[in-house]
Amino acid sequence: MIVSNIKVTHVITGLDSGGAETMLYRLLSAAPSAGSTAEVISLTDIGPVGRRIELLGIPVRALGMKRRVPSPSAFLRLVSWLRRSRPDVVQTWMYHADLLGGLAAFGAGRRNIVWNIRTAGVPRQNGLTIAAMRSCAVLSRWLPKRIVCVAEAAKQAHIGYGYDATRMVVIPNGLDPHEFTATAADTAALRSSCGITADDTVIGCVGRFHPDKGHDNLVKAAALVVASHPRAKFLLVGRNCDSGNATLGTWLDERGLGGRFVLLGERDDIPLCLSAMDVFCMPSSNEGFPNALAEAMAMGLPCVATNVGDAAIVTGDAAVMVAPRDERALARGLMDVLDLSPEERRQWG
Repeated sequence: MIVSNIKVTHVITGLDSGGAETMLYRLLSAAPSAGSTAEVISLTDIGPVGRRIELLGIPVRALGMKRRVPSPSAFLRLVSWLRRSRPDVVQTWMYHADLLGGLAAFGAGRRNIVWNIRTAGVPRQNGLTIAAMRSCAVLSRWLPKRIVCVAEAAKQAHIGYGYDATRMVVIPNGLDPHEFTATAADTAALRSSCGITADDTVIGCVGRFHPDKGHDNLVKAAALVVASHPRAKFLLVGRNCDSGNATLGTWLDERGLGGRFVLLGERDDIPLCLSAMDVFCMPSSNEGFPNALAEAMAMGLPCVATNVGDAAIVTGDAAVMVAPRDERALARGLMDVLDLSPEERRQWG
């Protein structure tokens, strides 16, 4: 039976650049099912991804919550929006949206509620997020019809946190490999603008600056790598991976690595940035489905990654896997790849 005229409302914590936000955009930009419609509600602001979604012709609204702390008026406004919109399905993204969006949908009389879990590790750095996750674990037994986990590791971890396993299904992220290309001329221009020469070997990392992403571990490993590989350089891409990040700058200065790191910050041309790299590194301490790692593989890069989330499932035997939070293991993995010839690295990629 073909079901048409389905309306889906996506409720997400925010629409800054990130893995969940990017996957929502990719989902919405794919060819829609006949007769289906969609809308997006952000608990915080519209953000750069929200503006891209609007360009698809999909309405986006923002509640304007600050620091993900709801006010009663904001929650009631969300209930009112959902009651007027009357979606057939409410799909929520990340803990705060799972909690508030799920309760608001229930209060609006919507019963087809689907949660979305995007990470495998406990969010140790944020007490509010921990509280939201624990509340969701209790509510998981009756509020959502289904709980979509981005990775098998995320499913197993949240069963351990008390989520209802009978409602869970794993749907990994996907990407279109045809989007991950770059011309030789554009790659050469980017490397040149970054001060990278033909003799340099570039180790790259894509991810926002966040404790889970392991940039501190990468900097420590880099200090070990450059001691034996003087032509190694490091390219960081992601929100707050730029010269304005005082913490990152201090880490680099303490180890004399300022001249070794190129900080590009947040970019919307990730395939081009990946094409400027010779080796990809994922130093994360916590992941669900590692988007950047999958994208690097789509670009044909040899990869060194920490064994977190579903990284080992994504890569199979096509990457060097190392323990998380171990800068020496990470450095050894990177040096093993750097010791290969350029042709060997290309063949591996």
